Amino acid sequence: MRIGDLVAATGASARSLRYYEQQGLLVSERTTGGQRRYPPSAVERVRLIQSLLAAGLSSSTIHDVLPCITEEAIRTPWLAERLRGELARVEDQISCLHRTRDILAGLVRQYA
Repeated sequence: MRIGDLVAATGASARSLRYYEQQGLLVSERTTGGQRRYPPSAVERVRLIQSLLAAGLSSSTIHDVLPCITEEAIRTPWLAERLRGELARVEDQISCLHRTRDILAGLVRQYA
């Protein structure tokens, strides 16, 4: 699958796909002409990367966690602890957003 095909299948930009490769999150082979070729499994992998990024994980965290998600044999207590830390961080962000929402809602009521 060429990079354009992967873009069409996932909605990710070509720039994002190249970035994922630079970060070691995605692998491609090169043709003799230097074009990237991705395996069919790349579609699912890119969607997983997109989901993890949308959840707020950094690319370095995804790099560490992704192999553990896709290969059950290498799951470790370290993975669970790392994910607990990410969950706590996201829950803190949610709490901050709730406080911000409450402040803004109060301001809207006050000035409306």
